[in-house]
This record gives sequence, C-alpha cells and structure tokens, in this order.
Amino acid sequence: MAYITRDTAGQPGAPLVLTFHGTGGDETQFHDLAERLLPGAHVVSPRGDVSERGMNRYFRRAAEGVYDMDDLAARTAAMATFVAEAKARTGASRVIGLGYSNGANILASVAMHAPDLFTDMALMHPLIPWSPDPVPGLAGRRVLVTAGRRDPICPAPLTEALIDWFAGQGAAVDTLWHPGGHELVAEEIDALRRFVG
Repeated sequence: MAYITRDTAGQPGAPLVLTFHGTGGDETQFHDLAERLLPGAHVVSPRGDVSERGMNRYFRRAAEGVYDMDDLAARTAAMATFVAEAKARTGASRVIGLGYSNGANILASVAMHAPDLFTDMALMHPLIPWSPDPVPGLAGRRVLVTAGRRDPICPAPLTEALIDWFAGQGAAVDTLWHPGGHELVAEEIDALRRFVG
C-alpha cells in the first residue's frame, strides 16, 4: 500500500513513532507533535487513503460507530505491512503508535492483528464497537488511553471496555480522562509526553 506520508529521519538507533490522524486530518496533524515529544526519533505519518465526503480516513464506515468490518480487516492488514516496512527500514526496536479518533481505531486494530509491531501505543479517544478476540501477544506492551467522559462519538462505557480488554491481554495500561467531549485537551498532551519520555 502506497500511502501519502510525512517522514522525518531520526538518529541511528532512535525510536520510531508512527502518527495516525483523526477523520478529516492528514499526515501533518500530529507529526510535529511527535517530533517535539521525542526529539531525534524517526517519525512516519501516513495519510488515510479512504475519503468520506472529502475527509481522510483509514477505513470505511456505514455511519458513526458502524464500521465496514471487511474494509477494516483489509486496511488493517495493509497498514500492518506498512508499519512492518517502516520498522525494518529504520531498524527501530522501540516502535510507538500515536493515534487520535479514527487514527486510534486503526492503530488498535493493527495491534490486535499484529501485536509484535508496536511496543507502545497511545490511543486518544478510540472507539472499538466490537468485542475483540484475545491477543496474548499484547502482554507487556505499553498502552495509554485518553478520553473524554462526555465524548458523544466515543462513549465512555466502550472506552472503559477497551481499557479492560487491553489489561486482560496483559498490557501495561495507563489512562487519562477529562470531563469534556471529543476534543483534545492539554492534559492529554502532558500524558503523551510522560508516556513517550
């Protein structure tokens, strides 16, 4: 899969950070943030290759919270290949995924499909509206989930279920909740900084 990307070459032996934008974003949405959070890292930011009324996404959906599961499966496999190639190209042993909203969803789906790819995953406002099968390969992986208690797009009970699922796989899970909705707040960026530092 040939994605439009923004790439920053890091120092030899540096971690690799992959950023995944939200619906309507692009490869620039979190690229600079990743560079600031982890100076010297390799940073690779792919643009979602699905257009929904002109907005970039990583997979198709029928409605808000109703995913095209066949499309998600195909695009998850393609993204896993892309991540594996970036990992091989950079030689990074620490691979950090940072995703928001739709980007968090593709990141989580890739981790469920290929748990060996990421060592660290920051999922900001994820929505996984199904019950994933067990993935023992996630044991020991670091996961940060940030969310809003009143998020109308990512309901808190579904976020809590995802947090519990990752913990049930043996992942080391950190969480940060804010009282608002789907917006990113400063406390989430602070949590990201601590997580990747």
